[in-house]
Amino acid sequence: MANSKPLILLSNDDGYQAKGINELIKALRDEAELVVVAPDGPRSGASGAITSSTPICYEKVKEEPGLVVYKCNGTPVDCTKLALHTIVERTPDLIIGGINHGDNSSVNVHYSGTMGIVIEGALKGIPSIGFSLCNHAPDADFSFTLPYVRQIVKATLANGLPYGTCLNVNFPDTDSLKGIRVCRQTDGVWINEFAECSHPRDKKYFWLTGSYKNYEPNIEGTDHWALDNGYVAITPTQVDVTAYALMEKMKSWNWE
Repeated sequence: MANSKPLILLSNDDGYQAKGINELIKALRDEAELVVVAPDGPRSGASGAITSSTPICYEKVKEEPGLVVYKCNGTPVDCTKLALHTIVERTPDLIIGGINHGDNSSVNVHYSGTMGIVIEGALKGIPSIGFSLCNHAPDADFSFTLPYVRQIVKATLANGLPYGTCLNVNFPDTDSLKGIRVCRQTDGVWINEFAECSHPRDKKYFWLTGSYKNYEPNIEGTDHWALDNGYVAITPTQVDVTAYALMEKMKSWNWE
């Protein structure tokens, strides 16, 4: 590929055929050279999982001017690692995960395959962004998000991101967006996370389900508040998870 445009590596956790990533391709075709390396099927909830016990392979499924698409049998992070190791010809200017079918705000960042991609990019020192829409439907309407996607991508390419940081961008499911809010992660937790079912052979099995409990539903400046009030939520995120305040406190503990 020519180097006249930025090079962007795209992946997701919904699979290379998902509408979200194809809408992302549509939004960025004129902005950059695109290399897509995405799972061959859904991998939602993969977080930062990697494959260590079976071989990983990939296959080219499309090549057009300014765009190459590959499918991979691994996790989203496998796709990202493999792309950087053996597929892209130069270091990408940006890595993007998404557009995800579903919300990745608050604690979802820890479970998200979309954000696994982005955090892997940050670990490699490459500016990275995760985009998610609060709609799980396979045919969700992404059209109203695309101008914001382009705006955020251009701003990130122009300004860069500090090493070890990335952006978690979530869109509310409304075409009446009020603008962008840069905000922090909401304090919340998933509860009632499994539905118990009876197996015909006298066993029990469980489906993952649950509901989100927001511990600060009315606090402006959080990502959930922004989404609940019709704003695009951008949460700057970092890979350093050290609890610095606790670290300082623990220095005074008796370690004799």
